[in-house]
This record gives sequence, C-alpha cells and structure tokens, in this order.
Amino acid sequence: MKSTLKYSISFFIFLCWHMLLSAQPYTFRNVVMADGLSGLLVNTIYKDSEGFVWLGTDNCLDRFDGVKVKHFEFRGVEEVRKKRVSAIVETSDKQLWVGNGIGLWRLNRTKNELERIVPEKIDCSVNALLCNDEALYMGTDRGLFVQIGGKLTQVLVDKNMLAACNRILDMCLDEEKKQLWLATVQGLFAYSLSDGHISSWHFRENVSEADYFRCITRIGDTLYLGTMSQGVIRFDMKRSTFSHTTDLGCNVISDISSDGKELIYVATDGNGVHFLSHKDQHVVQSFCHDVRDKDGIRSNSIYSLLVDDKGAVWIGHFQAGVDYSLYQNGLFHIYTYPPLFNSANISVRSFLNRGIEKLIGSRDGLFYINEATGVVKSFMKPELPSDLILSMCFYQGEYYIGTYGGGMMVLNPKTLSLGHITQGDTKLLLNGHVFSLVPDSMGNLWIGTSQGIFCYNKISGETKIYTSANSQLPEGNVYEVRFDSTGKGWIATENGMCIYDPASQSLRSNVFPNGFVNKDKVRCIYEDSKNNLHFLREKGNLFTSTLTMDRFQQLPVIPAVPENSLMSVVEDDFGWLWLGCNDGLIRFKDEGKEYDAFTFNDGLPGPTFTNGAASKDEKGILWFGNTRGLIYADPKKVDEVRHQTVHPIVFTDVMANGISVHDYSLKHDQNNLTFCFTDFSYGLPSAMMYEYRLDGADTEWKLLAAQSEVSYYGLSSGEYTFRVRLPGNNQSESILTLEIRSLIPWWAWGVMVILLILGVLLIRYYLWKRIRGLSIPAFQSGKQQVVEEEGLTVESKQEQSIEEKYKTNRLSDAECKELYEKLVAYVEKKRPYINPDLKMGDLAASLGTSSHSLSYLLNQYLNQSYYDFINEYRISEFKKLVVDSKYSRYTLVALAELCGFSSRASFFRSFKKSTGVTPNEYIRSIGGTAKEE
Repeated sequence: MKSTLKYSISFFIFLCWHMLLSAQPYTFRNVVMADGLSGLLVNTIYKDSEGFVWLGTDNCLDRFDGVKVKHFEFRGVEEVRKKRVSAIVETSDKQLWVGNGIGLWRLNRTKNELERIVPEKIDCSVNALLCNDEALYMGTDRGLFVQIGGKLTQVLVDKNMLAACNRILDMCLDEEKKQLWLATVQGLFAYSLSDGHISSWHFRENVSEADYFRCITRIGDTLYLGTMSQGVIRFDMKRSTFSHTTDLGCNVISDISSDGKELIYVATDGNGVHFLSHKDQHVVQSFCHDVRDKDGIRSNSIYSLLVDDKGAVWIGHFQAGVDYSLYQNGLFHIYTYPPLFNSANISVRSFLNRGIEKLIGSRDGLFYINEATGVVKSFMKPELPSDLILSMCFYQGEYYIGTYGGGMMVLNPKTLSLGHITQGDTKLLLNGHVFSLVPDSMGNLWIGTSQGIFCYNKISGETKIYTSANSQLPEGNVYEVRFDSTGKGWIATENGMCIYDPASQSLRSNVFPNGFVNKDKVRCIYEDSKNNLHFLREKGNLFTSTLTMDRFQQLPVIPAVPENSLMSVVEDDFGWLWLGCNDGLIRFKDEGKEYDAFTFNDGLPGPTFTNGAASKDEKGILWFGNTRGLIYADPKKVDEVRHQTVHPIVFTDVMANGISVHDYSLKHDQNNLTFCFTDFSYGLPSAMMYEYRLDGADTEWKLLAAQSEVSYYGLSSGEYTFRVRLPGNNQSESILTLEIRSLIPWWAWGVMVILLILGVLLIRYYLWKRIRGLSIPAFQSGKQQVVEEEGLTVESKQEQSIEEKYKTNRLSDAECKELYEKLVAYVEKKRPYINPDLKMGDLAASLGTSSHSLSYLLNQYLNQSYYDFINEYRISEFKKLVVDSKYSRYTLVALAELCGFSSRASFFRSFKKSTGVTPNEYIRSIGGTAKEE
C-alpha cells in the first residue's frame, strides 16, 4: 500500500510538472547578433505584404526571412544616435518607408539601398509612419507631414514650431470619421482629414509626464494610449474622457497595438508583454522572462511588439535582440485530457485508442485514461516489471501489455489491477521481450516475443509455442505478427519471415517467390483498403505485395523520406498512405507520385515516430506515437490548411562567386552559384525541408533539410532553371532562370566558322593550283596566314580565359592550407560540433571568413561536404564517450545527442557511412556490450 501510494504521488508530481511546462502554448526563438542582427536594441518591428519581417535596430534596418538577416545601412549618417529606426511602413505601391533620428528614408529595391527623401524639408526625427490608399502620414519632431500624390504638406499642431505638442510620437487612423489621432509629448490631438481642424485633449494627475503619450492604438470608439509613467490610458471618443486600464505591473509603456476587435497588445519596459481584453479590461495572456523557461522571452525590457497576420508574437528587446514565437499551423495536435493528463514530451512506443478509453505505453511506464469516468492512472515499476512498453492489445475484455525485458502483463480495466497469464499453476511470459500482440479471428491471441511465438486461447486455457526448433520460424526476435483479410498470418523476425497457414496450423517459410522481402528484417506489416500488403523494412524502401504474392515491388525512392527510416504506416479515408519515419512524417499515393511532408510547422512536436504506432479511429482521425507525445490529425483538413498557409517560395538572394547579383545574364566566369530562398514559415529552422532541382545540372529532385540555400560550383555556360518547393507540393514551387554566357558569343563562333570554311576553300584552291603547276597569288597566301594567326589567337584567348577562371574562382593552395589549419585548430579546441544547430555560416563567422570561402575549402580542396566534415568529429566524440564508464548507462540516442547529432537517423547514417558498421557493431568490436537505442 505504501509503495502504491508512493508511486501515485510520484506520478501526480510528474503530471503537474508536465502540465506546467506545457501550459505555455508559445515557444520563442531568439535572434541576436550572432545570427546576423545588426544590433541588440530592436526599436520597431514591421511585417510587409510579401512576408519579410523588418527590424529597426539602434543603427540599421534589418530584413529577416526566418533564417537570414540582411542589413540596409543609413549611408552618410555620422551621428550614431540618429540612426535608430523609429518607424517602418509599406505603402500600397510596395514602397517601404523608414523613419529615424535624421529624417525619412525609402528603400530602393533595384539597388537594394536606403535613400534619403526630401532632406531639405524633413530634417528632423521621424517618429511614426502611417498610410492608407491615398496618403502617407509622417509624425515628426516638427509636426505632421502628409504626402498625397507626390505633394508634401506640413501641418503644425501649434503654430509655434518649438511647442512640445509638435513632437508627434505615434498616430492611428479613424477612416470612418476621417480623423488622424496624434499622440504627442503634450497631449492627445485629432486632425480632421476633411477640413484640417485640430482638436486637443489633456490628461493630468499632478504628474509632469502624464501627458507624455508615447504610443497609441484604437478599437472602435476607444483609444488606448501608452504613457511613460501612468501605464495604459483609455480615451472614450464619444464622451471625451480619460480613464486608467488594469495594472500591468509596470507603468512604462513602450509599444501598443491591437487586433482592431478585442485584444490590445502592450509592451512594457520592465515587465514583459501583456494581451489586454478590450471587453473585460483584464489581462488574458502575459509573456515575462523566466530564467527557468528556455522557450520563453529573453528579457522584460521590451522596446517593440508585433503580433503578425498568423498570430506569431514578435518582441524587440532593449539589449537582447528579438524573440519571435515559432509558428505552427495546428494541423497536428498532442493528445491531452485536461486537466488530468497531457502526453506532451512522453515518448510513446505503443498505444490503444478505444474511444473513451485510451492506453498509452511509453519508455516511462503505462498510462490508462478513461474519459467517461475521469479516471487517469499510471503504472510503473515495481507494479510493472519493465517501464518500456513495446506492444498492447485488447483481448477478451482485458488489456495485454508487452514490455521490454519484463515479459507480458494483463490489465483489468474494471479493477485497474495488473497480473500475469496463468496456465494451471504456471505463470507465462514472466521475462523477455514482447514485441507484438495480435488477436486472430478464431479467438486466439498471438504473442511475438524474443522466445518465439505463443498462441494463447483464454477460453480453453491452451498455449502453443512455435520456435525455430519445432517449426519453420526463422531464428531471432519475433517483431511482427499480422493477420490479413484472408486469415493468413504474416510473421516477421530478426532473420526473415514466415507465414502461418490456418488450414494446416503450421508455419511455413518456403512459400515465398524469388525476389520477395522474406529474407529482410521487417519492422511492420500493413494491409490497405485495396488488400495490398506494405512491408516496412529496417533497411530499404517500402515494399508492397498482393496477398497471393503474384505481384510485388519495391516502391521508388521518395526524396522526402530519409533513407532506412520507415517506422509506421496507416491509410486514411482518402487513399493516402501515411508513413511515420524516425526523421519525419509523409503521406503519399499513386506509388509515390503524389506526396506531402509534414514538419514542426504543421504542429509535429518532434521528428521521430515509433515502430508500428499508428492507427485510424472510427471518425477517420489518424493517431501516431511520437517521441514527444501521442499526436493526432484530421486528414480532411490537410488540403485546407495547405491552401491557407502554403505560398510560393521567395528567392531572397542569388550569389555568383559569393557576390549578390540582380542581372541573371552572367559572365562565363560567374559560374559558382548560390540560391537563397524562404517560405516565410518562421518555424523551427532545424525542421525546414525543401526539394530543389537545377534543370541543366540535376535530373531528379533533391532533398534539402535544415537549410535554405543551395550552391553549385564550376557550372558550364548555358541556360539554367532553378526550381525549389516544399516536398511534393507543386503549389509552393518557385522558378528562377538564368544564363551563364559563353566566353565566346554565338556570333563570334559564326565568324570563326565562316573563316574556317574560307580557309578550307583557300587551301583546296591552293592544292588544286599546285597540281596544275600554278603558284598561288601572294595575296591569297597572306589571307591564309591571317586565318592561321587568327586561329592561334582564338586558341590563345581560350587558354587565357581558363587561367582567368581559376584565378577568379578559387583560393590559392596556400590560402586553402592556411584556412584548413585554422579550421582544424578551432574545431578541435572549441568543439562547436556538439551544437546540433551549427550552421556553416556560424562556423565561417567564427573563423573570420565567408561561407563561400569555407564552402570552397571543403568541397574543392578537401573534396568533402560540410556535414561529412562536422559529423566525422561527432563520430570521434562518440567513440570517446562510449568507452568512458561515466556514460555507460546512456542509450545510443542520448550519446548521439551529446555529440551533436540532431536525430537518430542522421547519427546512424553518418556512423555507418564513416565506419562501415552500425554503432552497436562497433561497440561489440571493441569488447563492449550493445546498447539500447
């Protein structure tokens, strides 16, 4: 009793802690100077119509696309304090306008430069920018400027230019009433757009700063004003009265905005960010810095705030860069039963979904949830002989639970008590591994174990045992038992497959045709609605077969599927097959001709799916076991969500030889190309996934993971079309066509051909004359000499161009050697490779060189990819850790994470590629004991 109470309390503490962690629905990512930001003070944030986020820092205008930051400097401005960006706005004609301490600027998109606008008229600080279809409004230190149709007009709030009320800090527009509201250092003003009349209101409470209105927003007939000492003030436009809003814990308001309907977004300089309800006047959401929350915001000193069109929250700090909440479109959800249970961050290895009853097996025990009675219970050691639950099924009114190393247990759902199968006075399956539990149509329960196959009948109490000694069962662990629609049993073991014939009640391994998958290690077997079988192997692509094995095939490679990574499969009601991998999730049909890949941006909590843990419920909802929880999705919503969130990818830069180009007709020696792009997902960078192809160089689509740029080196002259898309998604595809011109233009080749023909004719004429004893005229001989000299000149020019090409496009051997020594010294000393998010740009910046130079060193000098280079160090680190007794209890995946690998798949793939053996084979070769994955 004490033991049960102890573990119940432990589970309750675990559950409360788990729910506390998952209560915050926002996960923030920080962008600082190491990521390319020009400064740590972010004073204003704006998102344009294309999807770029513009960050106004203390000294520069930055453009952020979710991965990279591009700088736009204020050239010619010497006073650093006047460079601080105060306002950004985009007009309907796609012009981007910027205000700072010296005046007004506009982005020249052709030159990619900021240009100063009317400096002779606006030579003061531009604090606020606002626009509609007709006009651009500029709030400055010298009143209001209005630009309509190219005409600029200055409006003074007070005729005295030096009056404090002429210092306009923010504005908002009421288009219905044709009023422009102005927040100034000395009160609130309304400028009538129809007749130019100006009205004023003042809010005083014996505090000198009370009229210091710093920012303003509007919902209906209510204005919300941020002050420097009085918090947020409401102004009722109908009654012309001021009032206080709720206390936000800090009265210094740095930024304020709204959704125009119900929510006011408030940034404070000292107590984080708060979402305020317009209707109820209370705080509905807060974001404050907490040192214990690694996914929270980095500081409470906020200078700027934006809630964008997707609901993502952007927070600019005083000295901590910018934070933004990672966007997820909500296609996938983590199963919760609030407030009693949340499966987030639970590594789900198996599950049963029986409507109101759910059973979840994990690496940390078993969880039972009954949504009808509100009962939630966990089972761990010592109630369970093992905390790792591999399999489960519902059989004859009870739940049967298969464990790793602890045999099998039976759970009674009425009493919630655990027990063993008993046969007479003997308890069965007290130890060993139980991988598969499947009832058949005859009332038997088939149990695939590390000790063979058990066929158990609860009613008769009989048990049959099949092993490799008494049947044709291949040796090794029995990983899968699956009965098809004809009643035939398919059994997959560690060393091959066999079939259970219900007519003869025997196992047969000699019935497979040549070329079948029966010799491979199969993880999972699934029958679809068309009665085709799908075999998920440990190595190799998906294998399909008819039930009679008269037709079978290995499906073509789908670029979005990581190699040797298939874990689970399930079919939805629309004919799509969903494949859970150990590094992602895809759906496909028509043998892979159509497919989609799903990532963190779709709501997946993690990329790793577990073996065989996938099912469809009676409503058509799909369920998957993931290392970060039990997740589910409605297949009907995929196309709807895709249509709303997927847009054509945008090219952010094209570089030739490391230099940005805008003219896509390139010289012959501009043949080292880098294409940069973004889909504006603003999700987890490591979860990015694209497919690309360069027509003229590639024949197939290639997968690109966790990157947003592709480089090609040494391209020959010709026309190329670069294509990029989200995996399998044609709607997102973008195309860019360019040409690398030949050293000799086409017309020059034409001239050379004509000269060559003339030369041949002259030679033939000369020979014809010699045969007849005639001499060739001197002028013709001279022509021949000219032709020959011209041919030598062209050949000489070609050789010279090749020399120039190598001079332009490569580092010298000495430079490569110096950079290589510097690279090796830095990597071995600082060990940056243990960071799974290490990018080539980060490494290049640490070395004080460019990404292009580092890429050339690795690809051309070392003949090695960036990831192969880094992964070699990670593998060396693994070899050190695996012989260290301090890490003896760590699993392979845990050790791989310590070494910098971001996923199990990339670790196993890199280790096998480097050493030729699997990690466990390597461990055994050095005298160690194989580890659990």
